[in-house]
Amino acid sequence: MAHRSVKVAIFGINYAPEPTGIAPYTTGLAKGLAERGHDVQVLTGYPHYPQWRRADGGSGFRSEEVLDGVRVRRFSHHVPRQLSWVGRAAMEMTFGLQLLTSRWGRPEVIVCVTPPLLAAVSVIGRARLTVRRPAVGILVQDLYSRGVAETAVASGLAAHAVSVAEAAATRLADGVAVIHAGFTPHLSERLGVDVRRVREIRNWTHVNAPDPLASVAFRRERGWGADEIVILHAGNMGYKQGLENVVAAAELAARANSKARFVLLGDGNQRLSLEAIAASVPTLEFVPPVSDEDFPSALGAADVLLVNERPGVAQMAVPSKLTSYFSSGKPIVAATDTAGFAAGELAASGAGVCVPADRPDLLLSEAVRIGTDHALGARMGDAGRSYCTTVLSGEAALDRYEEWIIDLANGRRSGCRPGSN
Repeated sequence: MAHRSVKVAIFGINYAPEPTGIAPYTTGLAKGLAERGHDVQVLTGYPHYPQWRRADGGSGFRSEEVLDGVRVRRFSHHVPRQLSWVGRAAMEMTFGLQLLTSRWGRPEVIVCVTPPLLAAVSVIGRARLTVRRPAVGILVQDLYSRGVAETAVASGLAAHAVSVAEAAATRLADGVAVIHAGFTPHLSERLGVDVRRVREIRNWTHVNAPDPLASVAFRRERGWGADEIVILHAGNMGYKQGLENVVAAAELAARANSKARFVLLGDGNQRLSLEAIAASVPTLEFVPPVSDEDFPSALGAADVLLVNERPGVAQMAVPSKLTSYFSSGKPIVAATDTAGFAAGELAASGAGVCVPADRPDLLLSEAVRIGTDHALGARMGDAGRSYCTTVLSGEAALDRYEEWIIDLANGRRSGCRPGSN
């Protein structure tokens, strides 16, 4: 591939210093492109995830800074206090209005990260009306229309409107990148996107492997006993995760006098309600978010790492925590739909086992089984690390992103969409 520098603008509401979710990947993409000689700017929101409130507590409307060679422009937007479709739509629309009323410069290529979908639709609409129209690529981290169906947060006209908006965004874009091959059939069959314009570019492992001594120290500081089986869920505590199932598993562990200790590490819009229903459960512990430096140690301090999804959630997204889990060298148990992407990733990697999303008894028994069988746990942990090396390489992902963006830029010059020939 002949290399040339491209002027790129990345639009996405999540960015560093947000520690989890989409932000690390958008940040890694922007930083990686800048290091390879491309002119990169990012238009993003103020940090608010996963706690769902402005992290700095300030009231700034717009700001600008340079992070790792990337010009980062931040825009204020609504942050919903409670989970609702209306609140989410308000957040996306206020962010989209900020993007519409800001100067973009003259990028050759715009990359819209979705979520947020409504903001992406706004950007694509403006881009297509621009005289010197940039090429537009949309990077799909979550499938909105599938997510609405799986989580039942909207129905009827609202659900139909989401599908229409997602179809418009992905069909009007010059190219679409997806983080999992399983997204492509939905885009093609349900949304009418030409498969020749879709590229799979996997998210990568962005967390370092744990230092064993640091993990021992972290475990000791938390007071987790050597004879306990620590089952750790790290990341967002939201509706999609359905963590009431973990509370139920911890209650079973307490009644059985099990050595299992469930730990929920992180934050999210469901944390307060989870703490309320689990107030009297001695085998469940809540740990606030830790620093990026301590996060690998926290993963390494556990015996088993946990993915939990609400029943019905299967193919709207690939849990971002899996890439971090794989690099930790720890076995994984996933309480999820057996036909979902999380289950598929575990099967492909060999790094863990799945149980149904609504069976806390099986979650407890499998976690204890894996946590006490050290030879099995070690084999699963090694398999996860191997999967990182062979499938989830950061350099390989950046190679593919760079190729995609250069193709979009060249297509803009020639007047052809990539894959349209």
